Amino acid sequence: MALYDDNLREKIRNLPTGPGVYQYLDSEGTIIYIGKAKNLRSRVSSYLNKSNQSSKTLNLVRRVEDLKYTVVNTEQDALLLENNLIKQYKPKYNILLKDDKTYPWIAIRKESFPRVEITRRFNRAEAEYYGPYTSVRFANILMKLIRSLYKLRTCNLALTRNAISLLKFKPCLEYHIHNCSAPCIAAISEDEYDEYITQVRNILKGNFSEAISYLSDKESYYASLFQFEKAHEIKLALDSLKEYRSKSTIVRTTQASIDVFSFIEGEKYIYVNYLGVEHGAVNKVHTIEVEQRFDEDKESILSYIIYEIRALVQSSSREIIVPFMPDIQLDKVQYTIPQIGEKHHLLELSERNARQFKADRDRQRSARRDSDFAGNQLMTLMKQELKLNVEPRRIECFDNSNIQGTNPVASCVVFINGKPAKREYRKFHVKSVVGANDYASMQEIVYRRYSRVLNEQLPLPDLIVIDGGKGQLGAALSALERLDLRGKVQILALAERLEEIYFPGDSEPWILSKKSDTLRVLMQIRDEAHRFGITFHRELRSKTQIESQLREIEGVGPAAERALLQTFGSVERIKSAELKQIAACLGAKRAAIVYKHFHPEE
Repeated sequence: MALYDDNLREKIRNLPTGPGVYQYLDSEGTIIYIGKAKNLRSRVSSYLNKSNQSSKTLNLVRRVEDLKYTVVNTEQDALLLENNLIKQYKPKYNILLKDDKTYPWIAIRKESFPRVEITRRFNRAEAEYYGPYTSVRFANILMKLIRSLYKLRTCNLALTRNAISLLKFKPCLEYHIHNCSAPCIAAISEDEYDEYITQVRNILKGNFSEAISYLSDKESYYASLFQFEKAHEIKLALDSLKEYRSKSTIVRTTQASIDVFSFIEGEKYIYVNYLGVEHGAVNKVHTIEVEQRFDEDKESILSYIIYEIRALVQSSSREIIVPFMPDIQLDKVQYTIPQIGEKHHLLELSERNARQFKADRDRQRSARRDSDFAGNQLMTLMKQELKLNVEPRRIECFDNSNIQGTNPVASCVVFINGKPAKREYRKFHVKSVVGANDYASMQEIVYRRYSRVLNEQLPLPDLIVIDGGKGQLGAALSALERLDLRGKVQILALAERLEEIYFPGDSEPWILSKKSDTLRVLMQIRDEAHRFGITFHRELRSKTQIESQLREIEGVGPAAERALLQTFGSVERIKSAELKQIAACLGAKRAAIVYKHFHPEE
């Protein structure tokens, strides 16, 4: 293979024979591939000596103009350096990992009196993480169990010792309904709360025995003090924990910790599944999809992913079950390729998870291809039926909403390729119009929308749809004219009564067949704009009504109003609250005023 020049070949012949990491660079000096090796010279030379190179490999080596390398002490050091360099440079030809990062984790926050919560954000500096959980339902069940066992706080107060000692906080509704142990008022000591967190860690790691022992001791303690109600409460929690453990324990291995990796190859992608076994229970599941940019050895890919996943889930297991031997041996770790028995069943379970993940991905890609094909056909049809200049890939629809002129608002919804793009929906308060004036409101909103689009250099729509008839269309056109956009953006109005379509300059409306897919999309976006606007309008009316009800109470100002709504959530819950619950929020004096307002008969 005469793809390397003589200087590069000479450089390869003089490479050291120890472990290290090599980098291929193209003619512009950009790193295009990073690899690791037990023997640098042997590994890099193999690209020269291989026969029957695949097209992917040839495509890589044709672009190699230079080589850099780093010598390290051990194979594991080479794996670590390769991992870090790939993350730093993101070379074009290295494998691309597409893992299930959107799956939830359970996080224990690094703070005084830590919160425990489900999250999809991952920041190791802010919290310690357990998971990820492939089932949101499973994560929710686990969180429900933890919160039933330990009354942990959910608020985001900064609970410093100084603030608690100065009595800066008041207990919220969660304390009064027995969902929180109220560390904010020192109802529980920091040591006791930290003991709860220790038990939570044990549960999340799959070590139920310590948590069960702790709760059993607590039950006996309260029973000895004849606090039978408290003892019974702990017994119920203990029963829940034992039931959960019985459902979670699916293996009989006596080892405390084992990692299991399976490896499934597809036509274009590779799938690696990880199972984390702790104390006889599978409590971690993670699957990664690998896109191969060129033909790497599967042993090398498996080494890289084992290192990546173990770092992600912070595994320190001393035994790793694998389907074949990776090319790098990790320190103080034993690889096992089981043929029979419990460990072989674990490997089979991991492979089933990987195959299921592959099947799901294949279905998603197939559905996406079908959807894209159908979307392209729909765009072509809409362009033809509406006689547009371009396909309406991006459609924006406007609707006004007000009742008897109160709380006038408007909505803008966006469809891309015939489907809702909800992140791009926008709500508007009508600012310059007094009373119920649909035409003036439409003109204001369209002008505000596209003046901002122009200022921020956002994409203009291919088609604007106005909910209404000639009048609303004329108002929107006036706004576009002020922005010098008239004639540059396609626009129409859809009147609801007979689903008539009005175009600029046409005195008579168009009528499409009720079976037309074009009309179906126009009606769908119009109805979505109407729904979105009405929902916004109802929220405003509800907020106005709540505020007006609370402001009727003499002695309740904006600060007290905010405190009540943050604590109770609605006027109805304030009405049904007990006097002591309101007092915990406002203090005794103002609580008495609020309670008397809603309960005059008392």
